[in-house]
Amino acid sequence: MFKHLLDIIYPVSCAVCGVPSEKHICNKCRSAITLHPAIECCSVCGKIMMEVAAAGLVASTCTQCRRTPPRFDMARSAATFTGTVRTLIHKFKYNRATWLRQELAELLQGCMIANFSKEKIDIMCPVPLSTSKEKSRGYNQAGLLTENLSRSAAVPNVPQVLQRKRDTQTQTFLDAKERRKNVADAFFSPKEMFPWVYGRCVLIIDDVMTTGATLSECAATLKANGAERVLAITIARD
Repeated sequence: MFKHLLDIIYPVSCAVCGVPSEKHICNKCRSAITLHPAIECCSVCGKIMMEVAAAGLVASTCTQCRRTPPRFDMARSAATFTGTVRTLIHKFKYNRATWLRQELAELLQGCMIANFSKEKIDIMCPVPLSTSKEKSRGYNQAGLLTENLSRSAAVPNVPQVLQRKRDTQTQTFLDAKERRKNVADAFFSPKEMFPWVYGRCVLIIDDVMTTGATLSECAATLKANGAERVLAITIARD
C-alpha cells in the first residue's frame, strides 16, 4: 500500500527515455539492450569473437587470453556497454540513481543463469571501490549490485573476502598493459577469511569489464588465499 501511494505521488518513469513505466526501464528501452551471447565468445573472458560467430564454431579462446591468461577461470558480461546500458550505468554510478540497482541486478542474474548454471558457486563478493571514490560517491555500486544478486540467487555475499590495499588511478584512459600495472597488488584477501575462501568457488561482481585487468588481479588475490575457482560477472562489456 505504501509503495502504491509513493507511485501515485512520485510516478515511476523510464530512466532512459523518461516515459511513464511500471519499472525504471520501459519495455522499449529494455528490448534495445544488446545482450551478450552465451556462445560465440571467448571461453575465458567472454569477449565476442566475430570470426567465431561468422563460422558458427564452438567458442575458443581470444588472442588476449592466450597472450596474457587472466587469473579468473571464467568471466561473462550481461550486455554491451552501449545505448541503454551505458545510460543506466552512468546514472547508477555517477548520478546516485541507486534505485536502478534491482533492474541492473536482474541483468546480472540473467547472465549468471545463462553462463554459470553448471557452476557450484559458494560465495560472491563485489570488487572493492577505492576509499576516495566510495567516500565521494557515498556507496560502492558493485556492492549494491552484489547485495541484490545475492538475495535473488540465494548465494552468500561475503564482501570481506576481498579488500582494497591501495587506491588506484582511473583505468579509463589506460591501455591493457597500463591497466594491469595500475591494479597490480592493489587488493588483498585477509588471512582470517581463509575459511570462507579455501576450496571455494567465488563469484566476483563489478559493473563494467574492459580488459579484465581488475577482475584478474582480484581473482589472483582470492586464489592466493585458497580459492579453488574464481568466476566474474559484470553488467556490461566495454
